[in-house]
Amino acid sequence: QVQLVESGGGLVQTGGSLRLSCAASGRTFSNYAMGWFRQAPGKEREFVAAISWASSNKYYADSVKGRFTISRDNAKNTVYLQMNSLKPEDTAVYYCAGDSSLGRLQRGTVDYWGQGTQVTVSS
Repeated sequence: QVQLVESGGGLVQTGGSLRLSCAASGRTFSNYAMGWFRQAPGKEREFVAAISWASSNKYYADSVKGRFTISRDNAKNTVYLQMNSLKPEDTAVYYCAGDSSLGRLQRGTVDYWGQGTQVTVSS
């Protein structure tokens, strides 16, 4: 079993920044692709970003390209999402996810989910 715990969410003004963290515990972490999803009120969960286990490949949703950066530190069993130039449209619960397949992760069919952390961007 792998447990994922997100942190770093909060309230920020338009144009501000936040850095989300996802700490993994339990079974091996370094062999998994990791990613972030988000779900806004009344909306379906959507893909945000993903990173391969060795950080050789990174992928982003068009809506966050140029503003968000995903990274990971396997020695610390942690994945990060640096969010800059935040907009009210970024308001959502952000979920950390992990899967042995990067493709499955991008499609939202994942092995593990975190509980989520709230990000609110004021207009």
